[in-house]
Amino acid sequence: MLHARVAPQVGATKRLALLAICLAAVAMPLAFTGTAVALPAIGRSLEGGPVAMAWATNAFMLTFGSTLLAAGALADRYGRKRIFLAGTGAFALASLALVAAPDILVFDLLRGLQGFAAAAAYAGGAAALAQEFEGSERLRAFSFLGTSFGVGLSLGPIASGLMIEAFGWRSVFLTVVGFTTLATLLGRRAVRDSRDPAASRLDWRGALCFTAMLTLFTYGMLLVPARGGADSVVLGCLSGAGLCLAAFIVIERRVARPMLDLGLFRYARFVGVQLLAAAPAYGFVILLILLPVRFVGIEEMGEAAAGSLMVALSAPLVVLPVAAGTLTRWLRPATICGVGLLVSSGGLLWLALTPIGAPPLVTALPMLLVGIGISLPWGLMDGLAVSVVPKERAGMASGLFSTVRVAGEGVALAVVGAVLSLLIAARIDAVGPGGPVSLASQLLAGGDLRGALTVMPGLLPETVVALYGAAFGRLLGLLAGITAITALVVFLMLGRSDGATVPLGAGDQAAA
Repeated sequence: MLHARVAPQVGATKRLALLAICLAAVAMPLAFTGTAVALPAIGRSLEGGPVAMAWATNAFMLTFGSTLLAAGALADRYGRKRIFLAGTGAFALASLALVAAPDILVFDLLRGLQGFAAAAAYAGGAAALAQEFEGSERLRAFSFLGTSFGVGLSLGPIASGLMIEAFGWRSVFLTVVGFTTLATLLGRRAVRDSRDPAASRLDWRGALCFTAMLTLFTYGMLLVPARGGADSVVLGCLSGAGLCLAAFIVIERRVARPMLDLGLFRYARFVGVQLLAAAPAYGFVILLILLPVRFVGIEEMGEAAAGSLMVALSAPLVVLPVAAGTLTRWLRPATICGVGLLVSSGGLLWLALTPIGAPPLVTALPMLLVGIGISLPWGLMDGLAVSVVPKERAGMASGLFSTVRVAGEGVALAVVGAVLSLLIAARIDAVGPGGPVSLASQLLAGGDLRGALTVMPGLLPETVVALYGAAFGRLLGLLAGITAITALVVFLMLGRSDGATVPLGAGDQAAA
């Protein structure tokens, strides 16, 4: 029988295990950002409509985020190495199948399968990593994990852009196949298996309710631009999501060993870490989708040029997360995270004031500021997540933190996409050209300028681009405000205690 604690590994083998998990971590954002750069080409090739193209990104994020809790629980029960290897192997196979996807429906379904595989690979890998390292070594290991995501985010746009222009959009997924295959081979050799001996059977009812909640909410938000918020189907989806959330809470309170221990939310630092996990979604990750679509589809840049410009946003994640871990010697994590989010908010506001079609350097500078700001908390988040629960519950902690982060990104994609479409529709309505305004706004939000001009022939191209730019700037201003408010709340929550978790309401004992 395998136990949570196993004999120490030699340093070389531990480093190989870390490398295997980090390679898988590089592949996940590659699958995310690479697809974003390729979306206009995918839409033209597979003839996908606005909703189908939205699912090209949302299917991955939805299945990834909604199954991380279940994957973490499975890793604790059946073995972290086993779940990690199953995830990386399935990720490689799904990515290979995407190369030959014949239509948009198959493409979207395979993206959903990629998300399931990513959940298993990440939850199993992060939980295994928590068993390999102790104390400060664990914090450094998770900082490398965060940096690996940064490498994937940085390489994804430019590598994908170059490959699309040279070999077509299908070649993007071959890079993902390479990273995940190598991660599987190294993981089989170096990652040791471990499990929680007290883990019980998977809470299937809770897992199904949680997945149904996110699915209904995402689908409802994707329908808002076309049907409106008062549509019966939209209201039914959103109401169903609320009922599933209520059922999930009831189930988790009643089961003996819940997938999510709701009692953890009594602790200030635990709540702060979850808010910190969600913060990058609206302040950073959403730009990884919106900006490539804007650059390629609206400003009509080449994929390679758009990918090169995206490096300004993601390049800081290669270096600064590790530097943030070093800064904890002199500054509290709450201070580093709060300042980072405020810097990111300033970059978003600057980008909102930057006109569409500005020279690349003018656009790159605020993008760089956003990337610098988000890099400061990025390197601390994963380590903080596993430090607020007992080690034997690392699978649950990793799964919960990653669920909040990835599910937050999926929700952000659905909500922000709907908001952008509605803002564009309002701008077009103000001009008053008549015609299918709702369809035109959806096409523009998805980066299909030519399609929008086809359905709205009364508008000049420069007018349509200007209307899009005004709506996009308004959206970025809203995101800047949300990020600033989140910075304040996270600072207050994490600042309550720098040691062990402290229950909410215990402010007197938590004085720094």
